[in-house]
Amino acid sequence: MQTLKNYINGELLEPVSKQYLDNYDPSRGKVYSLIPNSDERDVELAVKAAHEAFPAWSVTPKDVRSQYLLKIASLIEQNLDKLARAESLDNGKPLHLAKTVDIPRAAANFHFYGTGILHYAAHAHSMEDTAINYTLRQPVGVAGCISPWNLPLYLFSWKIAPALAAGCTVVAKPSEVTPMTAYLLSEICIEAGLPKGVLNIVHGLGPKVGNAIVSNTKVPVISFTGGTKTGAHIASIAAPMFKKMSLELGGKNPNIIFADCDYQKMLSTTMLSSFANQGQICLCGSRIFVERSIYDTFKADFVEKTKKLVIGAPLDDKTKIGAVVSESHMEKILSYVELAKQEGGIVLCGGKRAKVDGEFANGYYIEPTIIEGLPYSCRTNQEEIFGPVVTITPFDTEEEVMTYANSTIYGLASTVWTQDITKANRVAMNLHTGIVWVNCWLLRDLRTPFGGVKSSGVGREGGFEALDFFTEPKNVCVKLK
Repeated sequence: MQTLKNYINGELLEPVSKQYLDNYDPSRGKVYSLIPNSDERDVELAVKAAHEAFPAWSVTPKDVRSQYLLKIASLIEQNLDKLARAESLDNGKPLHLAKTVDIPRAAANFHFYGTGILHYAAHAHSMEDTAINYTLRQPVGVAGCISPWNLPLYLFSWKIAPALAAGCTVVAKPSEVTPMTAYLLSEICIEAGLPKGVLNIVHGLGPKVGNAIVSNTKVPVISFTGGTKTGAHIASIAAPMFKKMSLELGGKNPNIIFADCDYQKMLSTTMLSSFANQGQICLCGSRIFVERSIYDTFKADFVEKTKKLVIGAPLDDKTKIGAVVSESHMEKILSYVELAKQEGGIVLCGGKRAKVDGEFANGYYIEPTIIEGLPYSCRTNQEEIFGPVVTITPFDTEEEVMTYANSTIYGLASTVWTQDITKANRVAMNLHTGIVWVNCWLLRDLRTPFGGVKSSGVGREGGFEALDFFTEPKNVCVKLK
């Protein structure tokens, strides 16, 4: 059984407490490795290392920082098979998904910011012959980066890469539920020769490690992705300390399907936007609204395709639906199916724990589930479930569906299907979400801002927005005469 270690000051270290947590393989429901049960003492060591490394790293030439990030990106690509297998085992997701999406995107994140920092520019403002103003962008300091379990290395690198590129040093906490690829990234950073203390990775529980990072006075900037409730807790600590915060939180995303859509393209993409990664993506469209004239046709086709999805072992190439991440999360998802029934919903397919044979019999599998007949305002349609469960609802008018779509406390992403470009633009403008996909889903340009409104978060990640976040602007005014 493998025992993971923290990565502090360039070395792999056991936790100060010498205590460890069980790490489960969700596809089998068994412990398969141990992770450090770190506490504030480990965080203090990591912050000390990052704080001491910051002065040198912050003035390291951009092209040198770029070379380190590009080397890490290259090593991730070279270790694609190893990392993808580790991600699949740790998270329960199908291997082909980890191999084609998660790990390539992690490499792309490092590559993007490794090159992007070379093109990051400041502004100058001339006051004619009186003075000239120019803006410096200087790294904030030690960045605290806390990432979730659903896209472990993908989202971990999404925070770390821009922070390092901008000249910050980092103390990072991966989810204790899916720590393996963060540990493997530690090994990659050592191989890449990243200077000591520039990146530090501390494993452990949120109340211990996460709290210690957020409350540490030497960590002036916090980037967090996770649940809205946890985000509110982080803000309650960080805001009174006037820390910079980027909070990417929950979602309850609408998928709006008009009758004039490209039907087959919509149907195949909706299968992905509903059930990819077992619905454990913050961008999944869990509320599907369909124009009434095609509702019955869509329902029949959608249910038929969903029933054909293969549920099974993540390493099997035929598997489309793997295990959800943990037993407790499985129970939460199934409790929402029962709630939907109590609220008057009709389960059209799925709704139960799935049985997989052999060594995977105790794994955390759920049948992909479709529910209809619920009012848009019920709890099932308002609260984030974060699993392979979607609701479908007919609508008659654009005004009606906009009411449905904008009714939740969340505002992360949305999808609109129509071939009427005027309508698409009008609907996109009126949706209360940070991202709108028209006739596509999860099509990402890394240059664009990523984030939500309302209870889906504060701030934006991605592109130069992330480099802005990890730096502070300083205006310099030089009088010419």
